[in-house]
Amino acid sequence: MPSKDKTEDKVKPTVAGSTDASAAADLPDELAVFWSDFRPGGSQKARERLILHYAPLVKYVASRVGSGLPASIEQADLISYGMFGLIDALEKFDLERGIKFETYAIPRIKGAILDELRALDWVPRSVRFKAREVDRAYAEIEAREKRQPTESEVAERLGLTKGELHDVITQISFVSVMALDEALSVGADRGDTMSLMDTLADPGDLTDPAAGVEDQETRGMLAAAINDLSEREKVVLTLYYFEGMTLSEIGEILGVTESRVCQIHTKAVGALRKHLSEADADV
Repeated sequence: MPSKDKTEDKVKPTVAGSTDASAAADLPDELAVFWSDFRPGGSQKARERLILHYAPLVKYVASRVGSGLPASIEQADLISYGMFGLIDALEKFDLERGIKFETYAIPRIKGAILDELRALDWVPRSVRFKAREVDRAYAEIEAREKRQPTESEVAERLGLTKGELHDVITQISFVSVMALDEALSVGADRGDTMSLMDTLADPGDLTDPAAGVEDQETRGMLAAAINDLSEREKVVLTLYYFEGMTLSEIGEILGVTESRVCQIHTKAVGALRKHLSEADADV
């Protein structure tokens, strides 16, 4: 059974540093062996064990960086970016310098994450800077005046004309990106929700609202007229228009000749036309 001191050394998460002795002497025995195997010949097994041991450090840094980023950026992506920084730190770390590996690795992990985020960002850094400046100006004026700032006040605070401010705001408008399925609070009490997609106009929808209302009224009148037909007439219209059956097939179902089905169909259609004409006359 391992001693208490040895057990505590194995689970120790950090590498103790010392200015008087090498960092290797302060490492847990098992971890020191991995470093010893990794450093001279670059043992693949030792490299993998070191990566696994220090992987929680990447998760820690990613969570700190992600706390100030939009929700659209996945934590798993930040961790994957940070792993490159961890591997780079492992390759370049010198145990003989007498410092903690964590102290050396954290800035490199954070730097790798930020470098990748900048590479993925399609917005120029100058526009990001302008966006922060405009936000800061609005916040300062609102805090001072206790009201919504005017464009003139913001432009004066930034040393711009109103036209230049409009140009800056136009550039900034391309910075923010929202998911179309993101829920928005609506209603008088903000208790109802709807997606952003529901607020966008459909340029391909050329339906006239007035025509839509008329079509709905016509459908209502047609439904009322169909209800006044006999059961056999309803069956003929349903099978012919909704089921796509021929008059001959309908005759076989009803047990009558095709000419008889044609007569029933003609009578039913005539009754519907008469009903709709009378309704239009009343209007």
